[in-house]
Amino acid sequence: MLIACAPAIAQVASVSSPDGKLKVNVDVKDGKPVYEVLYDGKQMLDNSPLGFIADNGDYSQNISFVGKGEAHFEFNYDLRVSKFSNVHVNANQLKVQMKNAKGNLFDIDFRVSNNDVAFRYSIPNHASKANGKKFSIRILKEATGFDFPSQTTTFLTPQSHAMVGWKGTKPSYEEEYKYDEPMTTKSQFGHGYTFPALYHVKAADKNDKDGWVLISETGVDSHYCASRLSDMTGDGLYTIEFPMPEENGGNGTVEPAFALPGSTPWRTITVGNNLKPIVETTIPWDYVEQKYEASKNYKYGKGTWSWIVWQDNSINVKDLTEYAKLSKAMGFQYVLVDNWWDTNIGTEKMEKFIKDTQKEGVDVFLWYSSSGYWNDIEQGPINRMDNAIERKKWMKWMQALGVKGIKVDFFGGDKQETMRLYEEILSDANEYGIMVIFHGCTIPRGWERMYPNYVGSEAVLASENIFFSQGAADKEAKDAATHPFIRNAIGCMEFGGCFLNRHINKGNKGGNTRKTTDVHELATCVLFQNPIQNFAITPENLGDNGQGGIDYNAEGAPAPKVSMDFLRDVPTTWDETRFIDGYPGKYVVLARRSGDKWYIAGNNATGAPLTLKLDLPMLSKGAEAQLYSDNMKNREPELKTIKGTGKAVNVTMADQGGFIIITK
Repeated sequence: MLIACAPAIAQVASVSSPDGKLKVNVDVKDGKPVYEVLYDGKQMLDNSPLGFIADNGDYSQNISFVGKGEAHFEFNYDLRVSKFSNVHVNANQLKVQMKNAKGNLFDIDFRVSNNDVAFRYSIPNHASKANGKKFSIRILKEATGFDFPSQTTTFLTPQSHAMVGWKGTKPSYEEEYKYDEPMTTKSQFGHGYTFPALYHVKAADKNDKDGWVLISETGVDSHYCASRLSDMTGDGLYTIEFPMPEENGGNGTVEPAFALPGSTPWRTITVGNNLKPIVETTIPWDYVEQKYEASKNYKYGKGTWSWIVWQDNSINVKDLTEYAKLSKAMGFQYVLVDNWWDTNIGTEKMEKFIKDTQKEGVDVFLWYSSSGYWNDIEQGPINRMDNAIERKKWMKWMQALGVKGIKVDFFGGDKQETMRLYEEILSDANEYGIMVIFHGCTIPRGWERMYPNYVGSEAVLASENIFFSQGAADKEAKDAATHPFIRNAIGCMEFGGCFLNRHINKGNKGGNTRKTTDVHELATCVLFQNPIQNFAITPENLGDNGQGGIDYNAEGAPAPKVSMDFLRDVPTTWDETRFIDGYPGKYVVLARRSGDKWYIAGNNATGAPLTLKLDLPMLSKGAEAQLYSDNMKNREPELKTIKGTGKAVNVTMADQGGFIIITK
């Protein structure tokens, strides 16, 4: 029996932002639900598909419009660990109700603020004469898509093959970005692209203007899988894709399921005619809810990390004690003990190390593998975080010792089963007062607000690659000028940077050569956001006097004292973040406020010295500030006092250099 398509309905519903600039139109065309997005009159997304296919029917075609509802949201919430300590949300809601050919109802809930759109599907209990009420649903595929105008260019990172890379641990969100690329029908590996995804919607003609769009998702927990974007189909269309079957060694289904009534995660769209809304967006956290209460008052700060430069051979009591002393000398709160500690040190000696370190005023984070059965990881401890009985036993052990956090590594997949593991690790760790860092992992999706003991995720081509590859060291500045616009825009980023060794090796001799200036490295402490920063400094950076040296270009020499002093004082959590200037992969300038003090930082990856004229309203006329800058002759850091003049401030950065201004 053929079912006639619902008749085309012109503009079923519309919703605009409070300032009227951002508009979403929802329609049903030839029985298929679609939406479009306009900003300030410019087309940001053409008609893009909505809907999904489930085990109880098709919700993407033969769709009829049922009704709509409108509302306004305005509220504040505390964020603690990201761009703003307190966030004000002001948004309009459009909830469109539709039904499929079987008469099954579903809602599409749109929330539209001045530069952000979030939407999701909400599904009630379904009833039928044959089966009665249905209290669960399995989503087989989403039709959800994002259809960009043809003149759009992209800043994307591809999804890797599954079960490849180090010990079969990919995908781990560690592929390289391509910049301002034309939209293409096939990604590098043929599996589409990971979130977040940045698009530059260029002017179509002389009467048009440029636009920017950042696509991602939020609110993903144990009730759904994490998603990605497909390869482009048609003329600019990217659709939601579920994980590949091969991920996590083939364990777990790629099709998420949840109880009814229930909702899918939020898909998010941030738009603007410049990059300011992209960098400053809070949409990842605006509509998610805290999942449980914090068991204690978690404390954030700075730490040292032996593995990043001294590698596996440093996982011994002698070397780790040197790093604990480094943390104490710097006034840092933590030392991170990385993989193999169970084999190289053992629990008995580790207990003594933890107690001795705590006596010096430094607390400990311990590394664990996420598992051992879905990849080939042998670095220990393994098989302790994927099983609830083992996990709680070891967390109880850590709680008794006063261990403050764990770093859990090597997840390798985005299936619902894996999202459940992330959530279980976080929830159990909270019961024992333990904070959690994830590495070799997926991006956070609203987790800073959802899970109060969550610290941050790697999910980026991070600092370890600078140790492993001279090519990564050569492009460090370019990467640093990228992440504030894309990866770090949607969540905490455990990068583990700020190298002050000139030579990325133990003793500051041999190994890959750092090409950036010291001030560039210091600037990343502000440009990159994570509430606990495990810096890549080493004991040799202190020198014999325990403070730092002068001639940092000499092989084996300590870092300049001015650099070490900056690291002692720089915050890791912020009350406010403002985008000042920049372009992805070329340069970036951000301002972040901690209390009443502003840190304005920039970096330069243009390939030549760069002078910028910056409007800095936070530097008032006559006010004093500290300026960290590159000496243009020898590339060493310089510190001087400047005064605000009420006019724009000129700053000059060396190639692969940076600057920092700190208000008093």
